[in-house]
Amino acid sequence: MSLLTYKEARPWAAAIKEAVIVRKMPPWFADQAHGNFSNERRLSQQEIDTLVAWAESGAKEGDPASAPKPIAFADGWAMGKPDLVLEMPEAYQVPASGTVEYTYFVMPTGFTEDRWVEQVEVRPGNRAVVHHIVMIVRPPGVKYVSDAPIGHAYVPPHKESAHKPDTGQGILQGGQGGIEMVGVYVPGGLPYVLKPGQARMIPKGSDIVFQMHYTTNGKAGEDRSRVGFIFAKEAPKERVVNAYVANQNLHIPPQASNHEVNARVTLYEDTQLLSMFPHMHVRGKSFEYRATYPSGETETLLTVPKYDFNWQLTYYLNEPKLLPKGTVIECIAHYDNSPNNAFNPDPKSDVYWGDQTWEEMLAGFVDLSMPVNMAIRDVTTPKKRETSNGAGAQ
Repeated sequence: MSLLTYKEARPWAAAIKEAVIVRKMPPWFADQAHGNFSNERRLSQQEIDTLVAWAESGAKEGDPASAPKPIAFADGWAMGKPDLVLEMPEAYQVPASGTVEYTYFVMPTGFTEDRWVEQVEVRPGNRAVVHHIVMIVRPPGVKYVSDAPIGHAYVPPHKESAHKPDTGQGILQGGQGGIEMVGVYVPGGLPYVLKPGQARMIPKGSDIVFQMHYTTNGKAGEDRSRVGFIFAKEAPKERVVNAYVANQNLHIPPQASNHEVNARVTLYEDTQLLSMFPHMHVRGKSFEYRATYPSGETETLLTVPKYDFNWQLTYYLNEPKLLPKGTVIECIAHYDNSPNNAFNPDPKSDVYWGDQTWEEMLAGFVDLSMPVNMAIRDVTTPKKRETSNGAGAQ
């Protein structure tokens, strides 16, 4: 429902009262014991008491002259009017039923020079069928989805994944092979936010790749998603890169109600952590980010004790967190594959990493800031060292 005006909100007064008492709304899932976040949505007890009293006393309107100005949206863009919008060249027809494999759309940017982007917002054309969108930058010469035709839907050949033992050793995805994630859309999410002096870089001549995950809902639909950019007006002081910690060897046994999966990665350069965005599917139960510093000290950065697939939030730190070279980031996730999970598609199945909602993921997204001349591969790749005879070695 819309709650932008009193007239729209008034019929929902009783529901609003109930939702704020149990803290179902506004959606915010971070444990207060760990981390301070600039975008915290949690209501204070005084705010809750005010809303409850308003609902119980007849939900009166008050003085309209004291109301704040209505929120102004620029054609629906939460970040404001974009400097540039790129749209899927053709609409995609989503069937009423069945499985839709991950589908890719490649769009040239036409950039004749490197562009620094302050804000980026990915918008689905049809929210009813778009499960999520990952927007990837493919610089010239990079062979990522190289068989995809420009502007047309492309489904890569299916490769049967081999189930390997889960050691808990993760990978930091995001800048491998020269590609880089720059934007994402998920249910309940908001556009990426950067501070003054920060920007993301899109090299000249790059293509934009939309990785589209569609889900059927019993009714055929059409989608034509798009992305909007607001460019930096001056040279940035810091480069921001999005990446994610992943464990693609996860295995969740049948009937397991609280199965733990870990993913650990090491950082090979100093960097700063700006935000965290935990991602799992419908068996996801809880998620934690933990840092172990070179000194041996361990710190919990974020805990989401009750993960909700329908509200996938980004948690922005009040202040950047320095992660020195040698820091280990660990993501600890718990899954409920039991019949007690009302969203569980099949409690009797073994569950492995996979794209579809009935499969699972452990993906701990992070925004990292670094010098403008550094790339994410510098952070994720061990440096070569000189051996005694001068030959390079790992």
